[in-house]
Amino acid sequence: MDTKFLDLKFESNNRVLKIGKGKPYRLLSIEGIESGEYEIYTTDNVMGDGITVTNRRIKHRSIILEAEYTGNNPKLERPKLANFFNLYNSGKLIINYQGTERLTNYIVESYKVNSKNLYEPFKFLISLICPDPFLKDVNTTKSEIAIWRNVFEFPLELLEEGIELGYREPSLIVNIFNKGDVPCAMTIQFKALATVVNPSLFNVSTREYFKINKTMNAGEIITITTHFGNKRVELNQNGVISNAFNWIDLNSTFMQLEPGDNLLRYDADDGIDNLEVSIWHTPQYLGV
Repeated sequence: MDTKFLDLKFESNNRVLKIGKGKPYRLLSIEGIESGEYEIYTTDNVMGDGITVTNRRIKHRSIILEAEYTGNNPKLERPKLANFFNLYNSGKLIINYQGTERLTNYIVESYKVNSKNLYEPFKFLISLICPDPFLKDVNTTKSEIAIWRNVFEFPLELLEEGIELGYREPSLIVNIFNKGDVPCAMTIQFKALATVVNPSLFNVSTREYFKINKTMNAGEIITITTHFGNKRVELNQNGVISNAFNWIDLNSTFMQLEPGDNLLRYDADDGIDNLEVSIWHTPQYLGV
Protein backbone atom coordinates (compact mmCIF):
# COMPACT_ATOMS: atom_id res chain seq x y z
CA MET A 1 0.00 0.00 0.00
CA ASP A 2 1.29 3.47 -0.93
CA THR A 3 2.11 5.16 2.38
CA LYS A 4 1.67 8.67 1.00
CA PHE A 5 -2.10 8.19 1.24
CA LEU A 6 -1.98 7.03 4.86
CA ASP A 7 -2.22 8.91 8.14
CA LEU A 8 -1.99 7.13 11.49
CA LYS A 9 -3.25 8.50 14.79
CA PHE A 10 -2.25 6.70 18.01
CA GLU A 11 -4.12 7.42 21.25
CA SER A 12 -2.77 6.01 24.51
CA ASN A 13 -3.02 7.17 28.14
CA ASN A 14 -4.62 10.49 27.12
CA ARG A 15 -1.77 11.20 24.70
CA VAL A 16 -1.84 11.42 20.90
CA LEU A 17 0.92 10.68 18.39
CA LYS A 18 0.50 11.10 14.62
CA ILE A 19 2.50 9.45 11.86
CA GLY A 20 2.00 10.35 8.19
CA LYS A 21 2.35 13.05 5.60
CA GLY A 22 3.00 16.55 6.85
CA LYS A 23 3.91 15.38 10.34
CA PRO A 24 7.23 15.17 12.21
CA TYR A 25 6.95 11.39 11.90
CA ARG A 26 6.94 10.12 8.30
CA LEU A 27 5.55 6.68 7.53
CA LEU A 28 7.97 4.58 5.49
CA SER A 29 6.19 1.22 5.35
CA ILE A 30 3.33 -0.67 6.97
CA GLU A 31 1.99 -4.23 6.97
CA GLY A 32 -1.15 -5.74 8.43
CA ILE A 33 -3.87 -3.19 7.71
CA GLU A 34 -5.35 -5.18 4.85
CA SER A 35 -7.13 -8.51 5.23
CA GLY A 36 -5.99 -10.59 8.22
CA GLU A 37 -4.72 -14.15 8.31
CA TYR A 38 -7.36 -16.87 7.96
CA GLU A 39 -7.36 -20.24 9.66
CA ILE A 40 -9.41 -23.20 8.38
CA TYR A 41 -10.00 -26.40 10.36
CA THR A 42 -10.66 -29.64 8.47
CA THR A 43 -11.02 -33.38 9.00
CA ASP A 44 -10.25 -36.14 6.51
CA ASN A 45 -13.14 -38.03 4.98
CA VAL A 46 -11.99 -41.54 5.94
CA MET A 47 -14.57 -43.34 3.79
CA GLY A 48 -14.55 -40.91 0.88
CA ASP A 49 -12.66 -38.32 -1.09
CA GLY A 50 -11.61 -34.90 0.08
CA ILE A 51 -12.03 -33.25 3.45
CA THR A 52 -14.75 -31.72 5.59
CA VAL A 53 -14.38 -28.11 6.72
CA THR A 54 -15.27 -28.02 10.42
CA ASN A 55 -14.56 -24.40 11.29
CA ARG A 56 -13.14 -21.12 10.01
CA ARG A 57 -11.78 -18.14 11.85
CA ILE A 58 -9.65 -15.04 11.43
CA LYS A 59 -6.57 -14.85 13.62
CA HIS A 60 -5.54 -11.75 15.53
CA ARG A 61 -4.15 -8.85 13.53
CA SER A 62 -0.45 -7.89 13.62
CA ILE A 63 0.53 -4.42 12.40
CA ILE A 64 4.19 -3.69 11.72
CA LEU A 65 5.34 -0.27 10.59
CA GLU A 66 8.54 1.67 10.02
CA ALA A 67 8.67 5.44 10.42
CA GLU A 68 11.20 8.23 10.39
CA TYR A 69 11.48 11.35 12.52
CA THR A 70 11.87 14.42 10.25
CA GLY A 71 12.14 17.08 12.95
CA ASN A 72 15.18 18.87 14.31
CA ASN A 73 15.58 17.31 17.74
CA PRO A 74 15.88 13.49 17.54
CA LYS A 75 17.63 13.41 20.91
CA LEU A 76 14.41 14.43 22.67
CA GLU A 77 12.19 12.23 20.51
CA ARG A 78 13.96 8.95 21.31
CA PRO A 79 12.86 8.73 24.99
CA LYS A 80 9.44 10.14 24.12
CA LEU A 81 8.80 7.37 21.59
CA ALA A 82 10.21 4.67 23.87
CA ASN A 83 7.78 5.80 26.58
CA PHE A 84 4.78 6.06 24.25
CA PHE A 85 5.31 2.60 22.71
CA ASN A 86 6.05 0.94 26.04
CA LEU A 87 5.43 -2.80 26.21
CA TYR A 88 2.90 -2.22 29.01
CA ASN A 89 0.95 0.38 27.06
CA SER A 90 -2.17 -0.26 25.03
CA GLY A 91 -4.14 2.16 22.94
CA LYS A 92 -6.30 2.96 19.96
CA LEU A 93 -5.12 3.36 16.38
CA ILE A 94 -7.12 5.33 13.81
CA ILE A 95 -6.07 4.65 10.21
CA ASN A 96 -6.98 7.28 7.62
CA TYR A 97 -6.63 6.11 4.03
CA GLN A 98 -7.65 8.77 1.51
CA GLY A 99 -10.31 10.09 3.87
CA THR A 100 -11.67 6.70 4.97
CA GLU A 101 -11.10 6.12 8.68
CA ARG A 102 -10.91 2.77 10.45
CA LEU A 103 -10.24 2.07 14.12
CA THR A 104 -8.57 -0.77 16.02
CA ASN A 105 -7.34 -1.32 19.58
CA TYR A 106 -3.79 -2.53 20.08
CA ILE A 107 -1.15 -3.60 22.54
CA VAL A 108 2.54 -2.93 21.89
CA GLU A 109 4.57 -5.99 20.97
CA SER A 110 7.90 -4.26 20.31
CA TYR A 111 9.55 -0.92 19.62
CA LYS A 112 13.03 -0.75 18.09
CA VAL A 113 15.25 2.05 16.85
CA ASN A 114 16.31 1.23 13.31
CA SER A 115 19.20 3.70 12.92
CA LYS A 116 22.77 2.45 13.09
CA ASN A 117 24.27 5.67 14.47
CA LEU A 118 23.40 9.22 15.51
CA TYR A 119 24.30 10.64 12.10
CA GLU A 120 21.67 8.68 10.21
CA PRO A 121 18.01 9.78 10.08
CA PHE A 122 16.18 8.59 13.19
CA LYS A 123 14.11 5.60 12.08
CA PHE A 124 12.14 3.19 14.25
CA LEU A 125 10.12 -0.03 13.96
CA ILE A 126 6.85 -0.66 15.81
CA SER A 127 5.05 -3.99 16.10
CA LEU A 128 1.47 -4.02 17.38
CA ILE A 129 -0.93 -6.84 18.21
CA CYS A 130 -4.65 -6.26 17.74
CA PRO A 131 -6.64 -8.97 19.59
CA ASP A 132 -9.74 -8.14 17.53
CA PRO A 133 -8.88 -8.86 13.87
CA PHE A 134 -11.47 -6.45 12.48
CA LEU A 135 -11.12 -2.76 11.75
CA LYS A 136 -14.16 -0.71 12.72
CA ASP A 137 -15.87 2.56 11.90
CA VAL A 138 -14.70 5.38 14.15
CA ASN A 139 -18.29 6.37 14.95
CA THR A 140 -21.16 4.17 16.07
CA THR A 141 -24.37 4.24 14.00
CA LYS A 142 -27.65 4.82 15.84
CA SER A 143 -31.01 3.66 14.48
CA GLU A 144 -34.25 4.72 16.14
CA ILE A 145 -36.83 2.03 15.40
CA ALA A 146 -39.77 3.05 17.55
CA ILE A 147 -39.91 6.66 18.66
CA TRP A 148 -42.28 9.56 19.16
CA ARG A 149 -41.43 12.53 16.94
CA ASN A 150 -42.00 16.00 18.36
CA VAL A 151 -43.93 18.40 16.13
CA PHE A 152 -44.91 21.01 18.71
CA GLU A 153 -43.13 24.32 18.15
CA PHE A 154 -43.68 28.03 18.69
CA PRO A 155 -45.24 30.43 17.77
CA LEU A 156 -48.41 28.86 19.18
CA GLU A 157 -51.73 29.34 17.39
CA LEU A 158 -54.77 27.75 19.02
CA LEU A 159 -57.05 25.94 16.60
CA GLU A 160 -60.48 24.45 17.17
CA GLU A 161 -59.49 21.00 15.90
CA GLY A 162 -56.64 20.73 18.43
CA ILE A 163 -52.87 20.77 18.32
CA GLU A 164 -50.60 17.86 17.33
CA LEU A 165 -47.79 17.60 19.88
CA GLY A 166 -46.11 14.57 18.34
CA TYR A 167 -46.67 11.47 16.24
CA ARG A 168 -45.74 7.83 16.40
CA GLU A 169 -43.50 6.31 13.71
CA PRO A 170 -45.99 4.21 11.70
CA SER A 171 -43.92 1.09 10.89
CA LEU A 172 -43.14 -1.76 13.27
CA ILE A 173 -40.36 -2.98 10.95
CA VAL A 174 -37.13 -1.18 10.10
CA ASN A 175 -34.23 -2.08 7.85
CA ILE A 176 -30.80 -1.64 9.43
CA PHE A 177 -28.03 -1.77 6.85
CA ASN A 178 -24.69 -3.18 8.00
CA LYS A 179 -22.15 -1.82 5.52
CA GLY A 180 -19.33 -3.88 7.04
CA ASP A 181 -17.70 -7.05 5.70
CA VAL A 182 -18.77 -9.35 8.54
CA PRO A 183 -21.60 -9.65 11.08
CA CYS A 184 -21.45 -7.15 13.93
CA ALA A 185 -22.92 -6.92 17.38
CA MET A 186 -25.41 -4.30 18.48
CA THR A 187 -26.68 -2.50 21.52
CA ILE A 188 -30.47 -2.56 21.88
CA GLN A 189 -32.34 -0.13 24.13
CA PHE A 190 -35.95 -0.57 25.25
CA LYS A 191 -37.38 2.57 26.87
CA ALA A 192 -40.84 2.63 28.48
CA LEU A 193 -42.80 5.89 28.25
CA ALA A 194 -45.60 4.21 30.24
CA THR A 195 -46.36 0.58 31.11
CA VAL A 196 -44.89 -1.91 28.60
CA VAL A 197 -45.27 -5.68 28.99
CA ASN A 198 -42.55 -8.03 27.70
CA PRO A 199 -40.78 -5.98 24.97
CA SER A 200 -38.99 -7.86 22.19
CA LEU A 201 -37.01 -7.47 18.97
CA PHE A 202 -37.42 -9.95 16.10
CA ASN A 203 -35.17 -10.56 13.07
CA VAL A 204 -37.50 -11.19 10.13
CA SER A 205 -34.82 -12.93 8.03
CA THR A 206 -33.19 -15.24 10.58
CA ARG A 207 -36.31 -15.74 12.78
CA GLU A 208 -34.20 -14.98 15.86
CA TYR A 209 -35.51 -12.78 18.61
CA PHE A 210 -34.59 -11.22 21.92
CA LYS A 211 -37.33 -10.85 24.50
CA ILE A 212 -37.52 -9.45 28.02
CA ASN A 213 -40.15 -11.08 30.25
CA LYS A 214 -40.84 -8.07 32.44
CA THR A 215 -43.45 -5.38 32.87
CA MET A 216 -41.58 -2.12 32.40
CA ASN A 217 -42.80 0.99 34.17
CA ALA A 218 -42.62 4.56 32.88
CA GLY A 219 -39.04 5.81 32.65
CA GLU A 220 -37.37 2.41 32.87
CA ILE A 221 -34.69 1.57 30.29
CA ILE A 222 -33.37 -1.90 29.47
CA THR A 223 -30.12 -2.09 27.47
CA ILE A 224 -28.97 -5.30 25.76
CA THR A 225 -25.39 -5.64 24.51
CA THR A 226 -24.74 -8.54 22.10
CA HIS A 227 -20.97 -8.14 21.70
CA PHE A 228 -18.89 -11.32 21.80
CA GLY A 229 -17.21 -11.61 25.20
CA ASN A 230 -19.20 -8.65 26.54
CA LYS A 231 -22.84 -9.73 26.55
CA ARG A 232 -24.88 -7.68 29.03
CA VAL A 233 -28.49 -6.93 29.93
CA GLU A 234 -28.97 -3.98 32.27
CA LEU A 235 -31.94 -2.18 33.80
CA ASN A 236 -31.83 1.56 34.42
CA GLN A 237 -34.32 2.70 37.08
CA ASN A 238 -33.97 6.42 37.79
CA GLY A 239 -30.23 6.26 37.11
CA VAL A 240 -29.64 3.10 39.17
CA ILE A 241 -28.14 0.34 36.98
CA SER A 242 -28.75 -3.33 37.81
CA ASN A 243 -28.28 -6.71 36.15
CA ALA A 244 -31.37 -7.80 34.18
CA PHE A 245 -30.24 -11.22 32.92
CA ASN A 246 -32.95 -12.98 34.96
CA TRP A 247 -35.68 -11.43 32.76
CA ILE A 248 -34.34 -12.84 29.47
CA ASP A 249 -36.72 -15.16 27.66
CA LEU A 250 -35.08 -18.61 27.51
CA ASN A 251 -35.26 -18.84 23.70
CA SER A 252 -33.71 -15.42 23.14
CA THR A 253 -30.61 -14.99 20.98
CA PHE A 254 -27.91 -12.35 21.33
CA MET A 255 -28.46 -11.41 17.69
CA GLN A 256 -25.87 -10.06 15.27
CA LEU A 257 -26.42 -7.81 12.26
CA GLU A 258 -25.49 -9.61 9.05
CA PRO A 259 -23.69 -7.71 6.27
CA GLY A 260 -26.25 -5.86 4.17
CA ASP A 261 -29.94 -5.54 4.97
CA ASN A 262 -31.41 -6.59 8.34
CA LEU A 263 -35.20 -6.38 8.77
CA LEU A 264 -36.02 -6.00 12.48
CA ARG A 265 -39.47 -5.81 14.07
CA TYR A 266 -40.17 -4.64 17.60
CA ASP A 267 -43.10 -5.87 19.66
CA ALA A 268 -44.58 -6.10 23.16
CA ASP A 269 -47.31 -8.23 24.71
CA ASP A 270 -49.05 -5.03 25.80
CA GLY A 271 -48.36 -1.29 25.66
CA ILE A 272 -46.44 -1.30 22.40
CA ASP A 273 -47.28 2.37 21.77
CA ASN A 274 -45.47 3.21 25.01
CA LEU A 275 -42.23 1.59 23.82
CA GLU A 276 -39.24 3.37 22.30
CA VAL A 277 -36.53 1.22 20.69
CA SER A 278 -33.06 2.34 19.63
CA ILE A 279 -30.16 0.30 18.22
CA TRP A 280 -26.47 1.14 17.97
CA HIS A 281 -23.96 -0.79 15.85
CA THR A 282 -20.41 -0.36 14.60
CA PRO A 283 -19.63 -1.98 11.21
CA GLN A 284 -16.53 -4.20 11.04
CA TYR A 285 -14.15 -4.59 8.08
CA LEU A 286 -11.48 -7.06 7.05
CA GLY A 287 -9.08 -4.28 6.13
CA VAL A 288 -8.65 -0.73 4.88
